[in-house]
Amino acid sequence: MGEPEDVTVSDRELLDQRFEAHRSQLRAVALRMLGSSHEADDALQEAWLRFNRADIGAVENLGGWLTTVMARICLDMLRARTTKQETPPDAAPDPLAAVSPEDEALLVDAVGLALLVVLDTLPPAERLAFVLHDMFAVPFEEIAPIVGRSPVAARQLASRGRRRVQADPSIPDVPAETQREVVTAFLAASREGDFGGLLKLLDPAVVLRADAVAVETAAGRAEAGAPSLRGEMRGVDAVARVFAGRAGAARLTLVDGLAGAAWSTGGKARSVFDFTVRDGRVVCIELLMDPETIDALDLEQIAG
Repeated sequence: MGEPEDVTVSDRELLDQRFEAHRSQLRAVALRMLGSSHEADDALQEAWLRFNRADIGAVENLGGWLTTVMARICLDMLRARTTKQETPPDAAPDPLAAVSPEDEALLVDAVGLALLVVLDTLPPAERLAFVLHDMFAVPFEEIAPIVGRSPVAARQLASRGRRRVQADPSIPDVPAETQREVVTAFLAASREGDFGGLLKLLDPAVVLRADAVAVETAAGRAEAGAPSLRGEMRGVDAVARVFAGRAGAARLTLVDGLAGAAWSTGGKARSVFDFTVRDGRVVCIELLMDPETIDALDLEQIAG
């Protein structure tokens, strides 16, 4: 009862299977966003209801669509939580108060207790931008409409969240140190044309995203035999071919507090490589050449 008349049993089973394929990823997003297993389950149920009500026949990237839906649900829940102000101002929030032992182990392992506590203090939009980008490598172009900002503003939200996290002395600096080591090794392998070395540093699902200015600039400077640059390129082979033997002029640079790279002329950055590193491998590289975007970045060249 309540099923659309044109949806057969086989259609419903297929829909169930498509959603189930993304269930673990969606729950991971909800757990990191909400810090509560009960609320994560509620968010997952709401995502399922919206999935069933939507016409997904034309959706090409179902995983991205579902992640966006889940992010919107979590953002609404975080804003409602803030509005209710159920916790007294002088009481420290307990991010694990409503988490089962199994989910507590999952959260602490994936995020770390200290980071989870800091995340609980971030404003909803900052938390969403930081979690989606830094933990799940969601591009700012997709985060922007969720928070109702431009991609540049969404990047600044994530940057503010990252700075708050980094400023907390209880959080070990290991991820930042690891990122610097990985990016340094990546730049060295790129300069030396070490294709095998690049492959080892890239996650199997790595994605390279280039803004419109970068794509246009690359097209105007295309060398014979050089791989073309597209707005989005996926896979270790494609990404490694873009960088092998290149990036010689790029220098190790802090990009919004984390190791990246930049190429500068006349003391001004002209292109920036923003890396996302997880588990010791590069999962995403953003090549930025739009002056507006670069001007909004906090850049600090690293000596050496």
